[in-house]
Amino acid sequence: MNSKEIDLHEALKKYFGFTKFKGLQEPVIKSIIEGNDTFVIMPTGGGKSLCYQLPALVKEGTAIVVSPLIALMKNQVDAIRGISAEHGIAHVLNSSLNKTEVAQVKGDIEKGITKLLYVAPESLMKEEYIDFLKNQNISFVAIDEAHCISEWGHDFRPEYRNLRTIIQKIDHVPLIGLTATATQKVQEDIIKTLGMLNANTFKASFNRPNLFYEVRPKTKNINSDIIRFVRQFQGKSGIIYCLSRKKVEEIAQVLQVNGIKAVPYHAGLDGKTRSKHQDMFLMEDVDVVVATIAFGMGIDKPDVRFVIHHDIPKSLESYYQETGRAGRDGGEGFCLAYYSYKDIEKLEKFLSGKPVAEQEIGNALLQEVVGYAETSMSRRKYLLHYFGEDFDEVNGLGALMDDNAKNPKKKHEAEAELKMLLEVVVKTYQKYKAKDLVNTLTGKLNAQLKSHKTDEQAFFGCGKEQDGKYWMALIRQALVARFINKEIEQYGVIKITDKGTDFIENPSSFMMTEDHVYDESTDATILANINGSGNSADEVLLKMLKELQKSVAKKNGVPPYAVLLEPSLEDMALKYPMTMDELKNIYGIGEGKANKYGKPFIELIAKYVEENDILRPDDFVVKGTGVNSGLKLYIIQNTDRKIPLEDIAKSKGLSFNELIEEMQGIVYSGTKLNINYHIDELLDEEQQDEIFDYFMESKSDRIQEALDEFDGDYDEEELRLMRIKFMSQVAN
Repeated sequence: MNSKEIDLHEALKKYFGFTKFKGLQEPVIKSIIEGNDTFVIMPTGGGKSLCYQLPALVKEGTAIVVSPLIALMKNQVDAIRGISAEHGIAHVLNSSLNKTEVAQVKGDIEKGITKLLYVAPESLMKEEYIDFLKNQNISFVAIDEAHCISEWGHDFRPEYRNLRTIIQKIDHVPLIGLTATATQKVQEDIIKTLGMLNANTFKASFNRPNLFYEVRPKTKNINSDIIRFVRQFQGKSGIIYCLSRKKVEEIAQVLQVNGIKAVPYHAGLDGKTRSKHQDMFLMEDVDVVVATIAFGMGIDKPDVRFVIHHDIPKSLESYYQETGRAGRDGGEGFCLAYYSYKDIEKLEKFLSGKPVAEQEIGNALLQEVVGYAETSMSRRKYLLHYFGEDFDEVNGLGALMDDNAKNPKKKHEAEAELKMLLEVVVKTYQKYKAKDLVNTLTGKLNAQLKSHKTDEQAFFGCGKEQDGKYWMALIRQALVARFINKEIEQYGVIKITDKGTDFIENPSSFMMTEDHVYDESTDATILANINGSGNSADEVLLKMLKELQKSVAKKNGVPPYAVLLEPSLEDMALKYPMTMDELKNIYGIGEGKANKYGKPFIELIAKYVEENDILRPDDFVVKGTGVNSGLKLYIIQNTDRKIPLEDIAKSKGLSFNELIEEMQGIVYSGTKLNINYHIDELLDEEQQDEIFDYFMESKSDRIQEALDEFDGDYDEEELRLMRIKFMSQVAN
């Protein structure tokens, strides 16, 4: 062991009180001390900050640390000051300082007291600071959160782009780039933009074996599902991420009403409230923070036990960063995301107002998120592949720690299909992205394919036996298995690998798993899926409830689903409601429905509970906040006044589709709604009778089945509106 190593360990013990380095810290620190440009990719919780703090403390001069977050700088400066008798050992230089404070900082640097100077990129651009720093002894410049340089990173900041030029003005010193998350594309961007082509690169594993990943379909029952989930972690800390401030407030309120200590956190709250809520979370006065992504950067709470994504994030890097805040102490960490393709469409709409280049990047990143949510292969393997890392899903650390690995879907032989896919990649000269490859295989023509005359080739449509979803799933699995890869320069273009070329020549078995399909149906399977989180419906009771549903339906001359929906029966067999009030808290049952049909059901349940000595889960009754009741009342009053539905939607900032959803909720929970005045303008009496008779005789109220039955005679909107009319008249 040479003296430098002894010195490093001594310094580690002296300054930080640790006896050994973590992961890649030691080789990184040596590289920096030896004066090399160094690039560090180390996941959250891997001890990134120490990589530049220790060299700064042992080297001559002042190290400049560029960081985008004022709160983060402040935390780190406080931490360094805590290990030294010298207050000036670390300073922040940013817009929050007054003239006296700036003079103090400059004085300490000139005297050689300051070892670490934290600056925001904007401050570093100021001529007066550049002129001052030019004449000081600078040991190195560390750029934290270096992914901010890249437009492909999850947190792009334009001011990061000019850092190289500014640093060269100050001094030709070693550069250290550090990031907690970076794909191959972002890594190349960082190295190129910072001009660190000869940097020593250190990349730690992105695998967090103690985190469990799960994706659930997002249904109308999401609030009660979240409450049920959070209650399993009673007294433990968790974060719930939402994309909008409005949703943050709403979820925080629902949790509070249901006895969970929760606070909201978003940029719309004033600074004082934000820091109060953050402190309450850190000091464990509350268990849950419901937040937009503004929360969590630099939050060093090691015992966050769960991270829930109410809305799916805009990129897998954001997702990795945000889930990475769970289980930093190595203890359990549960990462639950709710997924609905509608959310992706909302994000796409949001992108449509941006410049074309930005739209392309945003959409490419979104498709990766869709892939992660819909895949049925090991989520850990999928996630690590995205960050350029291979994972052994049988023997790797954390191999069974995700919903797909725990409950594997069936696999089938896809050797012939994989060969077909790889051949199409080659025959189209490796110039298409996934979507165009799928269109080529299924024979769907678009402008891109037409311009390359792909539709004139013999292989066009060669895979139309399977649908687009199937081919998209196969492309994802072929990517992870490394038969193909995505071009980095023109991101997303699919290229064949040597392994792929070899497969075409010597095909062998390839077992493919079917992707998940998350449709928007009110299917009972969705509820079963949700309840599958450890609480399943009482099968014996469910059977009895279904029989009762049929006999009540017969007695009233209506289809069974018009009495109660199947998901409502599932929910009843889970919660055992025995009073009218409890029944109104069941999924899809409102006052009208409870009053009209409820009595025999609660009598049956009460008798069953008594005879079988059942302990009821009282805590499953989720209280509402009344947030939506105002909107429901508004819709009921305005349809009574025969106000055009388009105007009702507009006045409440709803799309027409969202209004239909709300109206469905109203009639399905048992309240009548008269929208005849709207339907009469759309459909004549004969057409209405035809659809009405269909719903009366059908065993199911599913719109897809109605669409199939009428085979294009009516569109989805017409059928959904008629279903509202039918339920209102027959079921309520």
